[in-house]
Parts: sequence; structure tokens; C-alpha cells
Amino acid sequence: MEDIQNKLTKLDGTPEIVNETAACALVNGNNLFGPVVGNFCTELAIKKAKEAGIGWVVANGSNHYGIAGYYSIKICDEGLLGMSFTNTSPLQVPTRARAPTLGTNPITLAAPGKEGDAFVLDMATSTAPIGKVEIHDRKQIPIPETWGVDSHGEVTSDPKRVLDGGGLLPLGGAQETGGYKGYGLAMMVEVFCGILGNAAYGPNIRKWRETDRLANLGQCFVAINPEVFAPGFRDRMSDLMDHCRGLEPAPGYDRVLVAGDPERAHMKECDANGGIPYHPNLIQHMNNLASSLGVEPMKTV
Repeated sequence: MEDIQNKLTKLDGTPEIVNETAACALVNGNNLFGPVVGNFCTELAIKKAKEAGIGWVVANGSNHYGIAGYYSIKICDEGLLGMSFTNTSPLQVPTRARAPTLGTNPITLAAPGKEGDAFVLDMATSTAPIGKVEIHDRKQIPIPETWGVDSHGEVTSDPKRVLDGGGLLPLGGAQETGGYKGYGLAMMVEVFCGILGNAAYGPNIRKWRETDRLANLGQCFVAINPEVFAPGFRDRMSDLMDHCRGLEPAPGYDRVLVAGDPERAHMKECDANGGIPYHPNLIQHMNNLASSLGVEPMKTV
């Protein structure tokens, strides 16, 4: 919202294809809203995948595009394998380092199964995304000690110390618990986005909450047509998911899940309740934002 108020993000315009082949494209987001750029690139990747078997589209000049998995699901709804990646503000502290250098750099994959079922992976390459730290801060509750460090590089359970000069730990936490793997995955996303697209990357991206310059985020969208490979993809995908779901759960758990199951269960619960449950502190925060913008607040039930 500050980008809009400070006129750092363009309100009108269209992303521009800078270079393309039958299967690939480079897109200039022209500093438009992230979702505008994301939807443009996703539709382009889908078109190329249907024509050439694969569509690989990279964008620069973009902004925060919301939920990474949204674009993968949109591709999956077309019967294709969908992937989406984005770099973000430097929030993640590399293994053995103290200073945040990489973003939460999410990885997503949505793969269709039978009868509307799908494998939907959407994960940050940090132990937790910054949004979860912010939610804990608004709720005024501590975070797990595997999530982040303070400005001195010390592990902390105080979300405010992570947000004010600290940083997030890579997926896996410290080096001894495999954090270097999350660090490597974050670098991979950066290769696909900032490096490949000539966008801002790593420490060159503006810091979280700063609105003094353009974001110039890099994003990557991939669509793959499984029909150009071995037949029966949906059957095998569903077979593997059902096998995992049918495994005997470990003590303390009622069932085994696959990626996408928790979100589908939550969506079903929201539908049954007639709305999305929010913490009172978050509702107050959003109402304050609505008041400052002169728009109607969220309706509650």
C-alpha cells in the first residue's frame, strides 16, 4: 500500500514480452502490480506449454505477487504441471552468516491427479515465511526458536527482534540440522528469478518494509504438459498420493497427508463456517488500514 501511496508502483499498463522462443520468454513487468505480472506470465507459460510441451517464462520489473502457489494451481487447473518462483527482500541469513542476504524465495509445484485431486507444494526456502513471523508479532506470541535470529545473529523466539534488524533461518535451521540445504534451495530460486531475468537479486533487492526505490523483483513461471511424456501421469500421481495417505500414521497423528491436503481441509472448513477465521489483533490491523485508506472494513460474522 505504501508503494501505491508513494507512487512507486504503476497502476496502469501491460507487461511486455522482451524476448521469446516457442517455449521460453523474458517479460518486463514494467513495475506493475505483482499479480498483474504474475497472471500475464502464467497465461503465457500455459499457452507455450500447450503448443510446445513446456513454457518457461521469467519476469523482471515486478512487485510482490501474493501467494506463489496461486499461479502453480492456475497452471495445474489446465491439466499441466505448474511451478512458480519469486525472489524477495533479503530476509534469510545464509548458513554460517549473520546478515540477511537472500529472500524467503518460495518453491511451488502443482501436479494434477485424478478426479480433481492434485499435489500442491508451496513452501518457503526459509524455515518459516516472514508473514508467519508478522502474524505471531501481531498476536503477541513467541515464535519457535528454529525460525529466526536477531540483529546479532543469535537465535530468538521474539518475533519483533527478527523483524527489527534480524533475519530468518534457512529451511532446516542451523548447519548441523541441514540448514545449508534450505540455503542452497534459496540460491536456486534466485538463479531462476533475479539472475536469469536480470532483476534485482539477493542483497541488491530493497529491504522489507522499505519503499524508497523500486522493488524490481524477478519471478519465474513454468508450465509442463505431462502428455508429451509417458502416458498415465494422473494415474501414477494419484496412486502415489493415495499410497502416502494410506500409510499407518506415527504415534500422535491421526493420518498421513500430502502437500495440499491441509489447505484443502482449511478451505472446506472456511466454506462450512461461512468465512475465514482471523485473530482479533489481525482484524483490528486490517480495520485500521481500511480506515486510513477510506474503504469499507472487512465484514465479520
